[in-house]
Amino acid sequence: MRTYIGSHQALNAIEFEELALGFDELPIGLDRDLFRGPLAPESPEERAARLDVAREVIAELAAQGEGGDEIAAWDALYADALTRTVPFLRAARTAGRFAGTEEAA
Repeated sequence: MRTYIGSHQALNAIEFEELALGFDELPIGLDRDLFRGPLAPESPEERAARLDVAREVIAELAAQGEGGDEIAAWDALYADALTRTVPFLRAARTAGRFAGTEEAA
């Protein structure tokens, strides 16, 4: 199966992200897993700790943005948006719709 974004063919996952999200590289310094969560399950304690750190980082970036750092302001918006997303593979696994997650009948 071939994947196209516009008229460009994405040959791998990295190219797909670059074309779909509109930038050549991921923002430097932002760990997406910190904000959206890891692909693997995490305990409630791990999730709470991760979200606490993510909120602190977003607050620091927002403060830097208010101080005139435009890049930090955009990073804060991006990181905040990531906190409201769920990686597709994790959502599919949770729903039991990913190959290999359904129990044999």
